[in-house]
Amino acid sequence: MEILKKRNNSIVNTTKTVFICLCTWYCTSILAAQSTKDKGMLDKSTVEFFQSDNKTNQIPYFDNRFRIDSELEEITLIFYRKKGSVPIILVRPDGSKLRVNSFDSEKVQWFDDRTFDMIKIKKPMPGPWQAIGDILPNSQILVVSDVTIKVEPLPNIVFSGETLKVQGSLFNGEKAIDSPNFKAVVNLDVNFYSTNNSSYDNFGADAIKVTSFRDDGRGLDEYANDSTFTGEFVLDFAAGEWQPVYLVKLPMATRELRQTPIMLLHTPVQVTVEQSTHEEKPHVLQLTIDNKHVDPESLVFQGKVTFPDRQVEPFSIMEGTGVTRQKEIEFTEPGLYRINISAFGKTTDRREFRLVIPEHTFNVKPDEINALVPDLSQSNGDNNVSLSFEQQQAAKEQELLAQEKALEEKQAQAEQNLLIIILGNVVIIILAISIFFGFRFMKKKRAK
Repeated sequence: MEILKKRNNSIVNTTKTVFICLCTWYCTSILAAQSTKDKGMLDKSTVEFFQSDNKTNQIPYFDNRFRIDSELEEITLIFYRKKGSVPIILVRPDGSKLRVNSFDSEKVQWFDDRTFDMIKIKKPMPGPWQAIGDILPNSQILVVSDVTIKVEPLPNIVFSGETLKVQGSLFNGEKAIDSPNFKAVVNLDVNFYSTNNSSYDNFGADAIKVTSFRDDGRGLDEYANDSTFTGEFVLDFAAGEWQPVYLVKLPMATRELRQTPIMLLHTPVQVTVEQSTHEEKPHVLQLTIDNKHVDPESLVFQGKVTFPDRQVEPFSIMEGTGVTRQKEIEFTEPGLYRINISAFGKTTDRREFRLVIPEHTFNVKPDEINALVPDLSQSNGDNNVSLSFEQQQAAKEQELLAQEKALEEKQAQAEQNLLIIILGNVVIIILAISIFFGFRFMKKKRAK
């Protein structure tokens, strides 16, 4: 009897344990199902693939599943796949398929590239969908609803020749797009449009495309594939009032961001050169700074001089006060001198800037030089000889005339020799013909 009682108690305890386990499993299942349902619901900006349950937590090649909510009127999907692979196939919740060459053109638009498919669907069928193809592992199905770009505003006042750097980020609705693959889908261009104000130099000017945004770690882009797009450009066009316009070009749509117009002013540094007329005296380069919008004390200059013989000499102007700077340039010889200068400084509101000043050239003509060559002393102790530039020119002219005369004499002698050769050949031919006919005449005479 005691044994039977212990058996009954054991069965009861076991039943309680099983019941508790079943309750726990049921609650866990409900929570997991609810979690899966919530996870499967379509986010307005992105949809992730359902994760597999294997140990590596990788997306199975055959299980690229996602869910579309019933409230969406239109959806644009982007699937990233292996380079050069064929377009994907979409399987609807009812099992029907959408292919790149088989779909209802009134409800579906399909753009296929070497690395992605972009598909726009009107009133998509609610429920679980599946994508079949060489989709990249750990990829996201990006739902393009409202792709925009956010860019920091440019300074209100900039200068001609200035180099600017702008950074932008892509957003899909309110959520930033952090997929490195997305840069292969869009083109981001920076354009400037004239406001057509007749008071400025750019009145009636055409729109100018200055650059495209990049995320490749080159130029002024700091990090590659960090979803921060960088544009770098030089303001080397007409001064005036311009409106920056940023274009986001997708295969099926174009968005644009228009910013407040900015004022492009002329270069705040003017270049002049006081030319020397004597080789012992250098030329003087003078830089005049317009201090209305820049701080003259903050400016430093880096440049180079290209001399008439193509030799290049770099220089810098690091110190100076006031609105002028000067630099001596060596007088080497007559000809064209080229001066290229870059300026670095701050505006009156303490904004750092850098700009390239337009190239300045000046030409030193030989007839403007007072004395190209000073005293030339012979090393053998003879009398010093001083030749003026005019004397040198006259000597050169005489040498050229002598060379021309010698050439003419050589040509005349060559013609005379040729004539003698021709006449000699003619005489020899005549003698040969005379001897030939003379022998024949003598031969006939003997025969008779």
